[in-house]
Amino acid sequence: MDNKVMEKLSYGLFVCTAKDGEKDNGCIINTATQVTSSPNRVMVAINKDNYTHDMVVKTKALNVSTISEAASFDMFKHFGFQSGRDVDKFSPSSGEWMKENLASCKRAKNGIMYITEGVNSYISLEVYEMVDLGSHTMFICDVVDGEVLNDIASATYAYYHKSIKTQVEKVGATPEGKTVWKCKICGYVYEGEDLPEDFICPWCKHPASDFEKVVM
Repeated sequence: MDNKVMEKLSYGLFVCTAKDGEKDNGCIINTATQVTSSPNRVMVAINKDNYTHDMVVKTKALNVSTISEAASFDMFKHFGFQSGRDVDKFSPSSGEWMKENLASCKRAKNGIMYITEGVNSYISLEVYEMVDLGSHTMFICDVVDGEVLNDIASATYAYYHKSIKTQVEKVGATPEGKTVWKCKICGYVYEGEDLPEDFICPWCKHPASDFEKVVM
């Protein structure tokens, strides 16, 4: 099977945010879609490795900010390439993107943060049902609030690959003959002659099949 066939499916990109006590967090997801209009319900899938996943399971509430074509790759790095278990993503000390854009992060009526920079809208959700999908949990959610922020087009997964991911820095110079493996999704680099078949990218959670070999 040609695994690239999956890249032809149309996806959006979103920042999923949650709050547990005093802790705010968010992560990048690519699966959020309306499934019914009456009642107004949305399906959201979140990787179980994400700290945001555990927060949503516990609190049954979340916000989803729809990423637009105005988004920078730095936003993807901030919310997608580090874990909320290790850093406070809504603290200026968590990275340059948040230091520059903290004022653009707002708190919705449900008390959860949402993003206004690099997105065009947000919706607030309450979990109605959860379904275990293996690596992910599917949350069926009631839409309780939301706002359109601007008219900039939503960033599709294809647009991300063509116009946003291109901002990933190239692999740096390595000693002669050294082999590195670069994630085609986010640019993470693994050093070593062989890449384990069960390797999972620590940044974007994609499998070894999404890495390409680079010999310097």
